[in-house]
Amino acid sequence: MKANSNTATAAPRPTKNSSWRTLLPLFSPSCQYIRQLAAIFALLWALPAHTQLAPDKLPDQEHAELRQFLKNTIADASSFRDRFDAEVWLLDMSGRLERFIDDPQARLELLRAVHFEASNANLKPDLVLALIEIESGFDRFAVSRAGAQGLMQVMPFWKNEIGRPDDNLTDPYTNLRYGCRILQYYVDKEKGNMMHALARYNGSYGKLWYPRRVMDAWIKRWRAGNL
Repeated sequence: MKANSNTATAAPRPTKNSSWRTLLPLFSPSCQYIRQLAAIFALLWALPAHTQLAPDKLPDQEHAELRQFLKNTIADASSFRDRFDAEVWLLDMSGRLERFIDDPQARLELLRAVHFEASNANLKPDLVLALIEIESGFDRFAVSRAGAQGLMQVMPFWKNEIGRPDDNLTDPYTNLRYGCRILQYYVDKEKGNMMHALARYNGSYGKLWYPRRVMDAWIKRWRAGNL
């Protein structure tokens, strides 16, 4: 994940091989070799999902607001509801998740956790699944080169920031709670603009490559009712 939209609609979908099209002009005879290499490496470096920005890279007010928001929400598990109407969603998403997780029981356990934490954070559970696909490929033990951990690639500095240093970010429920609450904060900050919120989550605010990847995965594989 990262740091610094709710309209799950209108993200322009990237066209096939769009990343390669951006490279084609680099191979014009008029371009110098060094310029080609620099641009290619810059693109490749941007492809993996990043994570929330470290505290010293967040604006002071935003950092303080997010820290307080996490303190107020991470420990709150009182809103759990075992809804029967979630069962249809669970069965539907279990089939979609099979390509990432073989074990049916493990799939259902993870999906229950996603549905619970996303719903408590006023997020679409299927959109959170798309974000997890991009962030970690559903690997609860994933660690980024920046040190982000778990399903939603949460930066571990947040544990100390909110006084919970013993929290285990490889635990799906814990990781999902942090990740969903951080995304919720950015959705609220961006007044429901999911594209902007996703960019903030990733630490690439002002750029659209990351939110487009998440929205593309959501539209193709996770959007409820989209088979």
